[in-house]
Amino acid sequence: MSAEIEKALDLIRPGLQADGGNVELVEVTEEDVVKVKLTGACGCCPMSAQTLKFGVEKTLKEKVPSVTAVVAV
Repeated sequence: MSAEIEKALDLIRPGLQADGGNVELVEVTEEDVVKVKLTGACGCCPMSAQTLKFGVEKTLKEKVPSVTAVVAV
C-alpha cells in the first residue's frame, strides 16, 4: 500500500514544490490512516490545513480508496 501512496504523492509533489514545499510519507497505520509531513514552505504556511485536506487527502483517497484519513505529523 505504501508504494501506491507514494505514487499518488508523486502526483501532488510538483504543485507543492512549485511553491517551495513538499510532502513526505511518515507512516500508514493499521487503520489505513496516512501520516504525512509537510515540509519546506508548506510546513509553516497558514494554508497548510487546506492543502492537506483538499489536496493531499482528496488525491490519496481517489487514488488509493482504502485510505481512511490523512493527518499531518
